[in-house]
Amino acid sequence: MKKRMLLLAAILAASSLAMAADTYTIDGVHTSANFAVKHLGLSTVHGRFTEVSGTILFDDQAPERSSVTAVIKAATVNTDNAMRDQDLRSDNFFNAEKYPEIRFQSTSIQKVGCGKYVAVGNLTIRDVSREVEIPFTLAQGKGPKGGPRLGVDASLTVNRFDYHVSWDKTGMLVGKDVNIELSVEAAK
Repeated sequence: MKKRMLLLAAILAASSLAMAADTYTIDGVHTSANFAVKHLGLSTVHGRFTEVSGTILFDDQAPERSSVTAVIKAATVNTDNAMRDQDLRSDNFFNAEKYPEIRFQSTSIQKVGCGKYVAVGNLTIRDVSREVEIPFTLAQGKGPKGGPRLGVDASLTVNRFDYHVSWDKTGMLVGKDVNIELSVEAAK
């Protein structure tokens, strides 16, 4: 009986959490996932992923009840160079055929200032999931038809070797640190 009561309490707590947060869908047309990495330690190569989707549960009154799930299609990597993009899709880098998605699933969100937050969660690239902290700013507004929208700008740096994106293990040809810039718009 005690186990049933605990299970019931857990279900009620989870349902109240879900009810308090508003659900927003990431608008892939108005969202960008960009990256930059050094080449030969001299210049910076910029790229982007053209397919981003996901869901944001946002509770304005209790941001710690919020969450985000985001998915990037690895095969949509684009650096404006077809030969380089094909290499990035290969096993040398993302192995997009075997690992088609780059995923982020938050485990917590904290408000750290006016419009400033930190999302902690698991970033999965290829066959590796690692906990990351993503600082971000959040703005709220209305879309063209008057519906609620969220705007999120975030950035982080990851070591590509941590995710088995390890072609050129020296990091001399392609830098090991990858700077990621995210600009997300989501609609309710």
